[in-house]
Amino acid sequence: MKRVLSVASEAVPLVKTGGLADVVGALPGALLPQGWHMRVMIPAYPGVLDRIGAGDPVWGADNFFGGTARVCLGQVGETSVLALDAPHLYDRPGGPYGDSRGEYWDNAERFAALSWAAAVIAREGVEGWKPEVVHAHDWQAGLLPAFLRYWNSGIPTVMTIHNIAFQGRFGPMKMGPMRLPPEWFQREGYEFWGDISTLKAGLMAADAITTVSPRYAEELMRGEFGLGLEGVMQLRSGVVEGILNGVDTAVWDPAGDRGAYPYSVSRLAGKARNRKALLAEFGLDPDLTGPLAVVVSRLTAQKGIDLVHQAIPDFVAGGGALAVLGTGDAWAEDQMRELAWRYPGRVGVRIGYDEALSHQMFAGGDAVLVPSRFEPCGLTQMYGLRYGCVPVVSAVGGLADTVIGATPASEAAGAATGIVFHPVDALGLRQALHKLLALHADRAGWQAMVRRGMKADWSWNRSAARYAALYDRLIGA
Repeated sequence: MKRVLSVASEAVPLVKTGGLADVVGALPGALLPQGWHMRVMIPAYPGVLDRIGAGDPVWGADNFFGGTARVCLGQVGETSVLALDAPHLYDRPGGPYGDSRGEYWDNAERFAALSWAAAVIAREGVEGWKPEVVHAHDWQAGLLPAFLRYWNSGIPTVMTIHNIAFQGRFGPMKMGPMRLPPEWFQREGYEFWGDISTLKAGLMAADAITTVSPRYAEELMRGEFGLGLEGVMQLRSGVVEGILNGVDTAVWDPAGDRGAYPYSVSRLAGKARNRKALLAEFGLDPDLTGPLAVVVSRLTAQKGIDLVHQAIPDFVAGGGALAVLGTGDAWAEDQMRELAWRYPGRVGVRIGYDEALSHQMFAGGDAVLVPSRFEPCGLTQMYGLRYGCVPVVSAVGGLADTVIGATPASEAAGAATGIVFHPVDALGLRQALHKLLALHADRAGWQAMVRRGMKADWSWNRSAARYAALYDRLIGA
């Protein structure tokens, strides 16, 4: 069995703030049939060591970024976990990156430490286990490929961009505390417009770069999506590959979901029961005949929440209803509350996040709205497809890669699985919702589209095979 070390700031089921954790948590199991044993390394946030049943330390250091550290090996499910236990860096009551007062002041050191410890373990191995490939995720692990390159380790590295908007940017005074060699504070290293960028460091140093969808890989070469790093992406385009994320089909399964009435592509009766229950859960009109749309999302501008606020009045007037679950920016939360106040019985809102309720919403919703301004991959639309909750998405990133929009051509070919709109603005979303109303009114056509979406395979099988092929190429090279 070949060996790969995956390093990230979060992983399901131990800690999650977004889709990054889903990917990091799902990959190890998906790669096993491909002949790769993946260990996952994350910080030991509160409770992590107990969750993994950590044994004796396999690595330790006394003078480690301001305190004592150790790495403990444990297990969660079938996944082997290396937890970096450094209480002075990670034992805090807030989230992984900050608390109610904002981001932690020492995030530069906290995640440089994660990359440093992972690089040492990759180079030296622990208890007879040494990786043949190292896989770093997002800016929090961006210094990992860089450290291994600076040390001339010879270990091949993969850098995955889950969202280029987060770049790990810090002032140059952090070079010393982050243990960065000053000679690499340059264009070919980690320097970025006079600052440090840990994401850029990883992109410049890695042997291979992946993004979480093919479309996003193309978009990042352009200024409107690259957010200042488009030049780096163009420079390294020869090693960039887009590999779609997958869905954990054991967790997301309408036929076996404990939080909903079961149903399947061949037996859809349970879908109607879930719809009725969801209307009651959100206090919406029980006699609704138009489409029930759902939003399960971070409430931010990136996710197009302001466009939802502008487009929903026409949708409600046309007979539709909306249920929203999410948390995010205060202005976006206020906009959703305002819609619920303005349209009682037609718009229901829950501020916060509830994993069980999110499953109920996909099971009971007719359509899921994902009007993102940019979306590296997105899992929400894949959950929607699997649950027969038709996606209404903007034509960006992984949304465009996974949803076949309803057009005369796709409908003639019997291929449409959702609604795709462009440009990404309020008018575009209003037009998409108008199409949703019309398609939902055609019951036979609607059921056919629901079933096509449910039949699509967005499991990890194909994506894991592509990661395994990439690792094989790297060790072969």
